[in-house]
Amino acid sequence: MKVLVIGGGGREHALAWKLTQSPRVQQVYVAPGNGGTQRGAGLVNVPITEVAALRDWALQEKIALTVVGPEQPLAAGVVDDFRKHGLRIFGPSRAAAQLESSKAFSKAFMQRHGIPTAAYDSFTDAAAARAYVDRLGAPIVVKADGLAAGKGVVVAQTVAEAHAAIDDMLGGNQLGVAHNEGGARVVIEEFLHGEEASFIVLCDGKNVLPLATSQDHKRLLDGDAGPNTGGMGAYSPAPVVTPDIHARVMREIILPTVRGMEQDGVPFTGFLYAGLMIDAQGHPRTLEFNTRMGDPETQPILMRLKSDLLEVLLAATAGKLDAVQLQWDRRVALGVVMAAHGYPQAPRKGDLITDLPAAQDDVMVFHAGTVQDGDQLKTAGGRVLCVTVLADSVRQAQVRAYDVARQIHFDGAQYRRDIGHRAVV
Repeated sequence: MKVLVIGGGGREHALAWKLTQSPRVQQVYVAPGNGGTQRGAGLVNVPITEVAALRDWALQEKIALTVVGPEQPLAAGVVDDFRKHGLRIFGPSRAAAQLESSKAFSKAFMQRHGIPTAAYDSFTDAAAARAYVDRLGAPIVVKADGLAAGKGVVVAQTVAEAHAAIDDMLGGNQLGVAHNEGGARVVIEEFLHGEEASFIVLCDGKNVLPLATSQDHKRLLDGDAGPNTGGMGAYSPAPVVTPDIHARVMREIILPTVRGMEQDGVPFTGFLYAGLMIDAQGHPRTLEFNTRMGDPETQPILMRLKSDLLEVLLAATAGKLDAVQLQWDRRVALGVVMAAHGYPQAPRKGDLITDLPAAQDDVMVFHAGTVQDGDQLKTAGGRVLCVTVLADSVRQAQVRAYDVARQIHFDGAQYRRDIGHRAVV
């Protein structure tokens, strides 16, 4: 069976790596892939990104299943296009992907269906947005209404910082936000206190299958300081999601979302990711929805998954997730992102990467921003690698992951030294 993974980051490397482990998989193609997928056993890169060209290639190659990694192809309607041509693909339709691609759509949906989230308002006029911030004060959260590679959120600690974020998102656009129809818009939310967690499930339109819980580290620097990034590391499971909180999230957030999308005539298929804020009393609220697996959460989650991912996704695309039970490694998985010099504002490309360790059963270095240049591996993006390990505890996983990270070299490499710090007791 031939399988296609769309995307070129660390999440896609992990998905492709896991799919190669299925005995029914003949070949996994990754479009466009990266330096790691180019080197990986059983993996072939396909240098195509345009939806129609990719669909024609998939038809020609008789691809049995396509899995979409990143948000951009989903927002561009790749799932609709592939399905229209009879190709089996796992992901949400363009309309359903608005849960991620439009913060304004997502917040209005949550409000309409009674899904717990932060109070908010949305604006296209900067003066009105600034006046709203002046009235509410700081800290306050400013979000761009469009795709921004995970960086379109500013948690402003001061009113002045919030004003600057509004001015950029509605004018300067240094974040490179892909604006939705109607032009630039910002969503401004109340600041929620608590601990964040990532809650990712598979959906087949009706049935829901939760993946293992995880926790991401969004800030660039140790101690959750510095600017927001696409994610500097993650671990699974997340102790903050107790069995009681897990049941509550399913009951109050996930199931109402899936039912609400169905009621609205937009059934949701694919990975649904709820970014949660869990307060001191154990009340979960939804910070955001993503309509794909998280990056870097995918890497530790798939390290722990013992089930055959191909069989799970085939069941999902057949509407039979209710018949699937997932098997998990009892150990902790932890991933440390190694980022390029200048990330996230201006990541440098072209630095030589050396001293990568060989893959082991309990250690994988997933590639994201890498490219194979002749016989040399070089940096080609902001987040370069994700060193991911399995161990019996978070503390042991930290020790192992950082031992491996210290062995790897590229000029300007930066990474946090405290991934998993909230779970260390």
